[in-house]
Amino acid sequence: MYLLSGTASGGGGLVFTIAYIAVICVIMWFLLIRPQKKEQKRIDAMLAEVAVGDSIVTTSGFYGVVIDLTDEDVIVEFGSNKNCRIPMKKSAIAEVEKAEA
Repeated sequence: MYLLSGTASGGGGLVFTIAYIAVICVIMWFLLIRPQKKEQKRIDAMLAEVAVGDSIVTTSGFYGVVIDLTDEDVIVEFGSNKNCRIPMKKSAIAEVEKAEA
C-alpha cells in the first residue's frame, strides 16, 4: 500500500516540474524574446522610412546626410566636404532625423 501511494506522489512531482519549466519558459519569452522582436520591428520601420536628405547617425557614430539609396545600400555624405560620399549598408544606420520640409 505504501508503494502505490509513493508512486502516485512521484507523478504529481513530475507534473509540477513540467509546469515549473513551462512557467520559466513563458517568463523568459516575456523578458528576452518579446522586447527584442519589438526593437527589431522599430529598427526595420525606421530603415524603411529613410529618404534622400535625411540626417543619420551610423552605428560607429558618424553623422551624415543620405544622398542616394537602394534596397540595401545608401550613399552618405559626411561632413562639410562635398566629396566625402561613402556607400554603406542600411543596417549600419543607428538613428534617422527626417529632413525638414
